[in-house]
Amino acid sequence: MTQILTPEILLRAYAIGIFPMAESRDDPEIHWVDPKRRGVFPLDGFHISRSLAKHILTADYRISVDEAFGQVVEGCADRPETWINAEITGLYTALHQMGFAHSLEVWQGKTLIGGVYGVTLGAAFFGESMFSRQTNASKTALAYLTHRLRAGGFQLFDTQFLTTHLASLGAVEISRAEYQRRLAKAVQTQASFTPEGYQPLPSSVVSDGTSGS
Repeated sequence: MTQILTPEILLRAYAIGIFPMAESRDDPEIHWVDPKRRGVFPLDGFHISRSLAKHILTADYRISVDEAFGQVVEGCADRPETWINAEITGLYTALHQMGFAHSLEVWQGKTLIGGVYGVTLGAAFFGESMFSRQTNASKTALAYLTHRLRAGGFQLFDTQFLTTHLASLGAVEISRAEYQRRLAKAVQTQASFTPEGYQPLPSSVVSDGTSGS
């Protein structure tokens, strides 16, 4: 990538279905990615197992949004191998300040134990990364995130790639052509990451998830 990457260019890239990654945190180069197969979460198909449901209902967690965006990005990059370098951190921080990038945090007391962040454009949410410092923290974050996106009128939850972990929670893989079709419709529709009056209860998050063993 030879051109200077700006937040505006980044938003235009998301609108046509591509996103940036670095090879590692120390690699100054960023390249565009356009997968042939795309991971997505059906917003009405998030899978909450009985054990996860019990955890959400009983765990002493506090959920917040946009309280600690920088800490969430830092948590996502805090692993042996990461595609989040300094430039990517700066770009998504700028998108957050512009209102296009959001985080959802999971707290235990005053300690941040998990979270997820991504980009919003129209009625599309592009999930970037998540992290967990306690069992089920990232799953809890995704459950609350999916519930929020549904309440806010989102149509597309992009996970970029399909992993075994995401598939166990209900994510599926679609073709590039199908993704482009859904993306084109979603970016032309309005949605809100912070819908007015939205105050999710653990019971409502659990009841909206598909149940299983």
